[in-house]
Amino acid sequence: MKKFKIKIKKIEPHQLTDRLLLINLYLTQAITLVVALVWILFQQRNPIKLLALPQDGNFALWGLGLAMTMLVIDLILSRVVPENSMDDGGINEMLFRNRPVWHIVLIAFIVSVCEELLFRGAIQHAFGPYWTSILFAVIHVRYLRHWIPTGWVFLSSYGLGYIYLESGTLWAPIMCHFLIDLISGMVIRFRRKEDNERA
Repeated sequence: MKKFKIKIKKIEPHQLTDRLLLINLYLTQAITLVVALVWILFQQRNPIKLLALPQDGNFALWGLGLAMTMLVIDLILSRVVPENSMDDGGINEMLFRNRPVWHIVLIAFIVSVCEELLFRGAIQHAFGPYWTSILFAVIHVRYLRHWIPTGWVFLSSYGLGYIYLESGTLWAPIMCHFLIDLISGMVIRFRRKEDNERA
């Protein structure tokens, strides 16, 4: 009888092709979505009701307010903290630098819905915002080499959990997460374009 061996090889970010990066992104988001839906169903809750649009626009104030606060803090951190302390291994740069605008919007939307459905919709319901934020920070493994971005991911997650509780709808953290990813992606995309034009 033959034995099957599975070899797992660690790939550094610079070894990823654009195609492989996108496959990895969409595959992980699909897994995130499936796990979220299964977990929510096991909690005997309805994911469609969980994603129902709220009657009033109050959630938008929570989402927009936290997004703007987080972007300002992120800007301050980028000016104060050494660049190598905020390094994510170059993944965000590779993901957004040559991406068309429509694709950045699509990525930001898919990531925000899938991750918020899992973390705020399923996990926070089971364990509360504190343990959810610890898990959220651990999942963003590319930041774990530096304590500042790890702490920042934890605080961001806690903020998303807080506005979910206060607004009573998942659309507040989804909107916040979407705006942060969208604006960060656009900054990377157009900063790269300006750098190329200057060169």
